[in-house]
Amino acid sequence: MTDQHAERRAPAKPPARSTTRPSPGEDWTQWPTYNAATLGFRNYWYPVVWERDIGDKPQAVTLLGEKIMVAREGDKIYALKDRCPHRGVPLSHGRREFPGTVSCAYHGWTFDLESGNLSAVLTDGPESPICGRLSVKTYPVEQRLGLVWIYVGDGEPHPIEQDIPAELLDNDHVMGGKIDLRAGNWRFAAENGFDEGHAKYLHNTALWRLFKVMPAWNKTRVAEVGPWLIRVQDEVHWEADYPGLGTWSNKRWWKRMPLPDAPGKGKSVNPVIAGLDIPGFVSIRLPGLLRVAYPHFIHYEWYVPVDADTVRYVQMMVRFESGAKGLLFKFKYLSAIRWLFHGQFTAQDAWMVDVMDAPPEKLYRPDLSITGWRRLIEKARPKPQPYDPASGSPRA
Repeated sequence: MTDQHAERRAPAKPPARSTTRPSPGEDWTQWPTYNAATLGFRNYWYPVVWERDIGDKPQAVTLLGEKIMVAREGDKIYALKDRCPHRGVPLSHGRREFPGTVSCAYHGWTFDLESGNLSAVLTDGPESPICGRLSVKTYPVEQRLGLVWIYVGDGEPHPIEQDIPAELLDNDHVMGGKIDLRAGNWRFAAENGFDEGHAKYLHNTALWRLFKVMPAWNKTRVAEVGPWLIRVQDEVHWEADYPGLGTWSNKRWWKRMPLPDAPGKGKSVNPVIAGLDIPGFVSIRLPGLLRVAYPHFIHYEWYVPVDADTVRYVQMMVRFESGAKGLLFKFKYLSAIRWLFHGQFTAQDAWMVDVMDAPPEKLYRPDLSITGWRRLIEKARPKPQPYDPASGSPRA
């Protein structure tokens, strides 16, 4: 059971910043792989759109800076490079004249959706000599969790199951989700998600936390468990005295005290979540997937690179239940959670990602979560999508 909302466009971008300003990540020289990943990493499966939003009419998406056309033929969805090789017109403007094909809107060059081969040229007759001599690039596509996944990489793709958390594939669940295009580089979005410090201050005004107290500060470390990097809280402080300033606290009389310091430690925990044995609430993994595990549900965020200045923000809240409990969660999601959490709460994150102006940066103790994420990437050495700063597009 899913709740799938149409993708929403990012707000209009402000005037371009000075071209003399370093591009995002330009001087992160101690993190060379991360520094090069303006457009993300190749050789991964990425969620791009809800299945239900793809019909027969071609649509355009951008992934890792590559412009892609997607269209449905029956139960299957296809993806082709969104450019007719004739005069460069986007195939996403095209028509579906024949089954299993798309025809360029300009001169009727008609391409097979499966192979990308030029099957016909409608303005040059059935014996057009150019037919069979060229093709457009195709992309591997899979459909899982109500989402369309596209692989950008080299050679044959690995099984998509390697890029999706096993608990989502192996257990019954109900979910609600939302996809937005948001301003900002994908790395800022991923770092914000895994950032140790911001939630206690930025989000203490969020309606989602109106009746739930948040710590004033923590002492935290990070731990690698399989593909995940996990934030582990060693100390939780609910208030603190600052000499000459006063006491800082997020406590309020109407706020209830918090959850245990890790999922699975409370008295009432979903058995699927307890079985994951996660030592901390928040985890991140390549290519840019965040997991926030609560006792009864898990929130996932995919930070999907669109271009250097835009991220596709895929949010999914999952409860591992069915039947009446699943229906109750569905009702809660539709009536409140999608507005409070997937709306106002994460909109605060979107605000910060949009206005962030780093590097240069001066890091502090809680930023060990961010530097841990960067070190994980340097250790794994994924392949960055080549980037041409002059054009803002993938480098050929």
